[in-house]
Amino acid sequence: MSVVLHDHSNEYGEWRFRLMRVGVSVLMAAAGVFAIGSAKAATVGETFAKFSAGSTASVDHGVWDKLLKTYVIPGPDGINRVAYAKFKSTGHAELKKYVAVLEAVDVASLDRPEQFAFWANLYNAKTIDVVLDKYPVKSIKDISLGGGLFALVTGGPWKGKSTKVKGQDLSLDDIEHGILRPGFKDARVHYAVNCASFGCPNLATEAFTGAKLEAQLDAGAKAYVNNPRGIRFSGAKATVSSIYSWFQVDFGGNEKGVIDHMRKYATPELKAKLDAITGFDGHDYDWSLNDTKG
Repeated sequence: MSVVLHDHSNEYGEWRFRLMRVGVSVLMAAAGVFAIGSAKAATVGETFAKFSAGSTASVDHGVWDKLLKTYVIPGPDGINRVAYAKFKSTGHAELKKYVAVLEAVDVASLDRPEQFAFWANLYNAKTIDVVLDKYPVKSIKDISLGGGLFALVTGGPWKGKSTKVKGQDLSLDDIEHGILRPGFKDARVHYAVNCASFGCPNLATEAFTGAKLEAQLDAGAKAYVNNPRGIRFSGAKATVSSIYSWFQVDFGGNEKGVIDHMRKYATPELKAKLDAITGFDGHDYDWSLNDTKG
């Protein structure tokens, strides 16, 4: 009886090629999603680039200010928490009306400080709205609004189109990375927009306004930089928020730039510690929902 031997090397090579091709396709798809997202962000930035220098027009953020003062609770640890359960039952409808008002604003009629206040307030109000729609949740990353493969992998609602201003569909990422960051080139934007997490800079207890913007942004920076969420020391080792890694380009482009940025807002005690280091030993971030029940 003869035995037929099969050479599986070609089959193995073919299957390996197929798997590689699938892997490349997935990577290309992911790259395509990123490229498309970047292109859209650039378009969004151009769409909302116009402003009215010297304009006295302003947006009434009184409703948002009242909601923040009612449902945002400052803690003794320097962290502001949100009473989401109470907010959902007694303030959510009012929040949705406020967001609808913002969506109809002619942003081009505003000067630059008013525009910054507008976009930061819209971002934060919409973030809270998204959380309340799905509450209770343990983390904002448990919420998905779509937005492609990258959003599916990373979680969170940031890439899904969740609001509309003057007919333009916008995601939270469009507002932060397509309008605020490239349009204003101010690192303090990271202390203004809130991601509903303990690791994030505080959600302020008042609405941003053009008239008070500089003081409000400085206050947000000081509150975060001087809190252990921003930087903490264990002996000579320094661990900083992942924000300073993810967006290092906005803070000078390297760790020295981040340290220099922090020194501007640091207390004398923290400044002395910053003067003694040249870099960081680690980064971390807490994505737990910034809930009063947490």
